[in-house]
Amino acid sequence: MKQTARILVVEDDATFRSLLMTILEDQGYDTVAKEDGKAALMALRRHSFDLVLSDLRLPGLGGLELYRTATAEGLAPPFILLTAFGTVEEAVAAIKEGVADFLTKPLKDPETLRTLVRRTLDNESRVRSLTALKERETAGLPPDEVLFAGQAMGTVQRMLREVATTQATVLLSGESGTGKELAARYIHCASQRGEGPFVALNCAAIPENLLESELFGHEKGAFTGAVQTRMGRFELASGGTLFLDEIGELPLTLQAKLLRVLQERSFVRVGGQREIRVDLRIIAATNRDLLQEVRERRFREDLYYRLNVFPIALPALRDRRDALRALSEFLVERIAHQIGCAVPTLDSELLETLSSYGWPGNIRELQNVLERAVILGRGTITVQDLPEQLRFPQRAAEIETLDGSLRDIERSAILDALAGCGNNRRLAAEKLGISKRTLQYRLKEYGLLGG
Repeated sequence: MKQTARILVVEDDATFRSLLMTILEDQGYDTVAKEDGKAALMALRRHSFDLVLSDLRLPGLGGLELYRTATAEGLAPPFILLTAFGTVEEAVAAIKEGVADFLTKPLKDPETLRTLVRRTLDNESRVRSLTALKERETAGLPPDEVLFAGQAMGTVQRMLREVATTQATVLLSGESGTGKELAARYIHCASQRGEGPFVALNCAAIPENLLESELFGHEKGAFTGAVQTRMGRFELASGGTLFLDEIGELPLTLQAKLLRVLQERSFVRVGGQREIRVDLRIIAATNRDLLQEVRERRFREDLYYRLNVFPIALPALRDRRDALRALSEFLVERIAHQIGCAVPTLDSELLETLSSYGWPGNIRELQNVLERAVILGRGTITVQDLPEQLRFPQRAAEIETLDGSLRDIERSAILDALAGCGNNRRLAAEKLGISKRTLQYRLKEYGLLGG
C-alpha cells in the first residue's frame, strides 16, 4: 500500500541524502531535502511535515538544535536523528528531550530505515487519534458517525468541515434541541483555534440587567455588588471561540454594542474606560427566524448581516428518522455509563415507536426519554418503558389540540384586556386577575412584546 506521509530529509552528504530519498520515495513517501539545519528550519516554518529525518551533526544548526528550535516554535513533527557510532550517547540523550528515535549510519540495510520510519509514523498516528478522542470527549462531542447520522446531515457535515478551516463568523439555525452547540464545538475543535478556549453564553438564560456585564465584564465599583473587576465572556474567549446561543433574545441595546465588537474587535468593560482588544471567532445560534425578527424591528438588520456570513441550518430530528437507531444506541450507552448500570439493548418494537414519533423537542427530548427508559428498563428497553405521549400518540395529539385551543383563548383574553385598558399593562393585569409579572411572561410567550 502506498504511503502518503511527507518527510523532510536533512543531510549535508549529497550521496547519503540521495540514498535516503530513494529508499523513502520507493515506499511512496513524499520527500523534501535540505543540506543544513537553517534551510530545514525555514522549510518547517513554511510547510507542514509528518516526519523529519535529520543528521545529528550538520553545518551551522545541528539536528538537535533544529529539533529544539522547531519544538519551541510549535513546528516540530516527530524527529529521527541520524548519528555515527561515536555519537550514539548524544542521540540517546536527545530521545530524553522528545526526539522519536535515532538511526546509526552508515545504514545496515534499507529495511532498517523503512521499518523505523513506518513505526514512528504509526506511533504518531495513534497519539493523534488518542489526542483527538480526548479533545472530543472533553468537548462532549460524539463520534462523527453519530453526530452526523442520517442523510439530512450530509450537507451539514460538509459545511461545518469547510467553514472550520476559516475565520468566518457562523450563524447556526434550527429548532431547540437540534444540537447547535455541538455543531459550534465541532467547528471550534476542527479549527486553528481548537487549542484555545471555547466559551458559551446562552443569551436567553441571563437577566437583561446582567447580560452586558456577562458579555463585556465590569470594573470594580461599576454597580452595586461589583466588589471586584471581572472579565466577561469576550475576554475569556480571546484566542478561541465565543458561542452566543439564542442570539435572537439579545436586547436591542446590547445588539448595538455587540455589532461594534464584531466590527472593531474591541470593547470597554462596564464602568471602565480602557479599550480592550480581543482575537476570537464568533459563532451564533438561534431557533428564531432572524430575518423575520429584522422585519418586525426586534433585531438589528446590520447585526443580522454581520452574523449571517456563513449560515448553516440544522435539520429537526423528525427529518433524521434514519438516524434514530444510531443516536439511540449512542445515548443509551452514554446514559448507562453515567448512572452506573449495564448497557441495555433496544427492543425492535421500541425503535419502530421512536421512528413514528414527531420529536418536537428534537435530540434533547430523545435523550430525556431514553434516560427515563434506561432507569426503568431491565436489560432490554421496551415500549412499556416509554412515556405516555409515545405509547399513546393519539391521546397526546388530542391533549395538544386542547392545549392549543386554551392558548388561543388566553391570548385573545390578554389582547382584549389590553385594548380595554388603553394598553396599560398594570390595569390589564388587574382586570385579568394576574400579576403584572405573569402578564409580562405571557406577552413574551405569545410574541406580543414590542412592535
